[in-house]
Amino acid sequence: MNYQIVLENTLKNLKEKKTLLLHACCAPCSSYVIEYLSNYFDITILFYNPNINNDIEYNKRLQELERFVKEFKTNNPVKVISLGYNHDEYLQTVLGLEEEKEGGSRCLKCYRLRLEKTFEYAKQYNFDYVTTTLTISPLKNSQVINKIGSELENIYHINYLYSDFKKKEGYKRSIVLSHEYNLYRQDYCGCEFSKRD
Repeated sequence: MNYQIVLENTLKNLKEKKTLLLHACCAPCSSYVIEYLSNYFDITILFYNPNINNDIEYNKRLQELERFVKEFKTNNPVKVISLGYNHDEYLQTVLGLEEEKEGGSRCLKCYRLRLEKTFEYAKQYNFDYVTTTLTISPLKNSQVINKIGSELENIYHINYLYSDFKKKEGYKRSIVLSHEYNLYRQDYCGCEFSKRD
């Protein structure tokens, strides 16, 4: 499935501006996604990443995201919400999968944890759409992420915005924006296992 084409068709068929709850993992990955989608949606970014291996790293990524959103000019306002840091929640979710290779079943559990919390928040606050910045990474499988999004869309009855943000030079654009705004670019996904690998 070419999720970039699905995304383009969705955007083309929007009749009015909708609200979007965007799960974001970090400022660099968010940069292009915000640039791309802010003309179509009123965006609220949900920073929910209990996978990050310590509170110093968590706060650094959150502060960089908040700084980028403040400095980056968009046609529509963008705001950031953090659900706070709770690494134990992640560790409980992936218990028994610590030795799995990067990109394997441990990561799938992590994607689902973060996306499900995003859907729960979107349901509580009546957002029109949900999506995630995770599909911008060349190291993340957008087919798998979108499948999880599809499953949660059916459970929570909120539109999932299908995407593959790495397409159409999205990942390259995120690197350009990261340099332009001097964003902190981490060299691992977030958990202690990705750092190890």
